[in-house]
Amino acid sequence: MAEWNTFYQNEDEQQEEEEAEFSGGDYKVSGRDSLVFLVDASKEMFIKGEDGQPSNFDMTMQVVRSVYTSKIISSHRDLIALVFYGTEQSKNPRNSFKHVYVYHDLDEPGAKRVQEVDALRREKGAQLAAQTMGSGETSLGDALWCCANLYSDIKLRLSHKRLMIFTCRDEPHGGDSAKDRQARTKASDLKETGVFIDLMHLIKPGGFDVSLFFRDIVSPPEDESELGLQMEPCNKLEDLQKRVQARETKKRAMARLSLSLGEGLNVAVAVYATAVAARKPLAIRLYRETNEPVRSKTRTFHTQTGSLLLPSEIKKAQVYGKKQIVMEKDEVDALKKFDDPGLFLIGFKPMEKLKVHHHIRPSVFIYPEEDEVKGSACLFSALLKKCTERNVFALCRSIFRRNYPPKFVALVPQMEEVDEGRVQISPPGFNVIYLPYADDFRTLDPPRCPSAAQTQVDKMKEIISKLRFKYRSDAFENPVLQQHFRNLEALALDMMAPEDIEDLIMPKVDQIDQRLGPLAEEFKDMVYPAGYNPEIKPAPKRKTADAGGGAEKKPKVEVTQDEVKAHFQNGTLGKLTVPVLKEACKQFGIKTTGTKKQDLIDALNSKLAS
Repeated sequence: MAEWNTFYQNEDEQQEEEEAEFSGGDYKVSGRDSLVFLVDASKEMFIKGEDGQPSNFDMTMQVVRSVYTSKIISSHRDLIALVFYGTEQSKNPRNSFKHVYVYHDLDEPGAKRVQEVDALRREKGAQLAAQTMGSGETSLGDALWCCANLYSDIKLRLSHKRLMIFTCRDEPHGGDSAKDRQARTKASDLKETGVFIDLMHLIKPGGFDVSLFFRDIVSPPEDESELGLQMEPCNKLEDLQKRVQARETKKRAMARLSLSLGEGLNVAVAVYATAVAARKPLAIRLYRETNEPVRSKTRTFHTQTGSLLLPSEIKKAQVYGKKQIVMEKDEVDALKKFDDPGLFLIGFKPMEKLKVHHHIRPSVFIYPEEDEVKGSACLFSALLKKCTERNVFALCRSIFRRNYPPKFVALVPQMEEVDEGRVQISPPGFNVIYLPYADDFRTLDPPRCPSAAQTQVDKMKEIISKLRFKYRSDAFENPVLQQHFRNLEALALDMMAPEDIEDLIMPKVDQIDQRLGPLAEEFKDMVYPAGYNPEIKPAPKRKTADAGGGAEKKPKVEVTQDEVKAHFQNGTLGKLTVPVLKEACKQFGIKTTGTKKQDLIDALNSKLAS
């Protein structure tokens, strides 16, 4: 049965409905994510690189700042801490550990913290770090113990705890076996409490040997999609940012479902969104006198008595065959329920059967959940491998949430891809492509245009070949969003002016002209008449007085009383436009002060019901 608001649905409502399909997903854990940056402050970290490259410490501070700012925008309730070890000065809770400097406790990121991290960047930042903290002895065990205390002092529920170590020394204790043993013990204690330890090792002369010490410190990968310890150190800022982003990004499932491959053969899978439209955050309404947030409540009143209506007193109706069908809320929910949530395999089809115009919604991604059903990863991997080898996709019926209508989907296989730095580009799994029903297809009648000559087609092929480039969606940022957040950042950080942004979607005219050469002019001479200039627009023709020139009057809206009464009986007054409703009110002698559509409808309902 159709949705109750089908006739009044617009694109924004449809998009909200699609997002609501996965809202309130079945999360394994709930709470805040936490991240601790544990940074080596030894003298080796401040040595500048070759050819003017920034020092390892400067690169680390730039990465820390980028994570702070991104968390403020995307996950402002997450907790972040910044701790330095190997310092001369000590600053930590109760000052229990020497040579450990807690720069930021575990707390929500804010503008003040971003400014404090900014102060540690570049040449002045290195001087400030030397004055404030200095460089001294190193005890990674004490630093890990201090981080454990930071976590234990937090009374909030934490869903994910991660600790990242930034260093360029593969033997931080210089061969001191007692300190090495203490660090391994504290790392093991942290991992037992659910803290995931990562190593972001940086370039050093002679190379960084992970096997000397840090192999026993870091945590193993959380699942098969996670890349383990990276053997090659980071020598560029871009590489370090990519590696940190890949580790600290949330991998939270929107839903967990059962993929039924047959009678009694089920695979547990999790549903993820690989791309979500980025939007400006909604403005928060404040009370003007105290700047405290205000909340809005919606209540429903009876139009005639003015009494407050309870949810149990409200029914829903839809007009079918000039008859108003009234139903209770429970009956509406029962009509909507088709089956329990899940994916049900129907069969397999060759990949060439899947067309581009079949993609009616952004796709989602599924990955096996071994913890839910043992053996899911093995069976899922076998299915993925066979679908890839035979170049087929799986056709399924999907219901992602209770009381949601079923949809046909195509499970398109995707194998894992990694770049040169062993950072995962695309994970292994199935892309879920939403397929249209027969009712969704439309018969189009495109306008007929003159066909191009073969010489014109060949010339355009040359132009296309010259302008080809390797497209990457992550290389183009939304300039509107970037400008919005830069302005907010400038206001929050008391900057004189926001940082300039580069609009990457603007065409690079000079490079295009250089690549094309004379091809553009040759194509224009082939297609357009001589002397054609696209920048000159033809002047609009003015109507003369004889031809009825001047301002045209809007035609008078006519509607009979019988037509209005028929709409009233069918409950379809809402389909009439505002001018038609105004004319109907005049015919029935109704004086209206408001011009809103709902006011006019209420006035007509009151008049015709009496």
